[in-house]
Amino acid sequence: MPVLFSALVPPADVVEAVAEALGDPGDGLRWEPPERWHITLAYYGPDDGEIRAAWLADRLAGRAGVDVRLEKAATFPGVLWLTAAGAELTPLALAAGAGAEPRPYRAHLTLARFPREEPALAARWTGELAGFTSRSWRAAEVVLMASERGPGGPRYRVVRAFGLDGA
Repeated sequence: MPVLFSALVPPADVVEAVAEALGDPGDGLRWEPPERWHITLAYYGPDDGEIRAAWLADRLAGRAGVDVRLEKAATFPGVLWLTAAGAELTPLALAAGAGAEPRPYRAHLTLARFPREEPALAARWTGELAGFTSRSWRAAEVVLMASERGPGGPRYRVVRAFGLDGA
């Protein structure tokens, strides 16, 4: 059974702006490739895709798109990320099921991972990306993603996409 999560996928020009801000990072962190960049709304774990898609469709019905932008870098233990900002992000994430998780929801886009005992590896990047701000965009779609193990890290595939049109 695949591991499932719901997410927002940034548009190509925002992905390009982040990649340009990073340049050639190669400094010992395990960088997520741009094709896997996303803003997780809720994590479901191993689950049936059809059942979760039906559940999520009910939770997202009638919800409008949300305005999003990426800005300054920060860290969790072992994770370097960009803040995902937008007033409607947390309510959308809670509707998608984020409230079931034990820790509070914090909208972010994971850039890289590093050993928890070596936070200094990410310190350079929190400084270099402190002033980063992407353009704002209107996220008009939530995707239910399946994560499957593969060589070179997880492979993500869209199980189903849900339009956010407020209808």
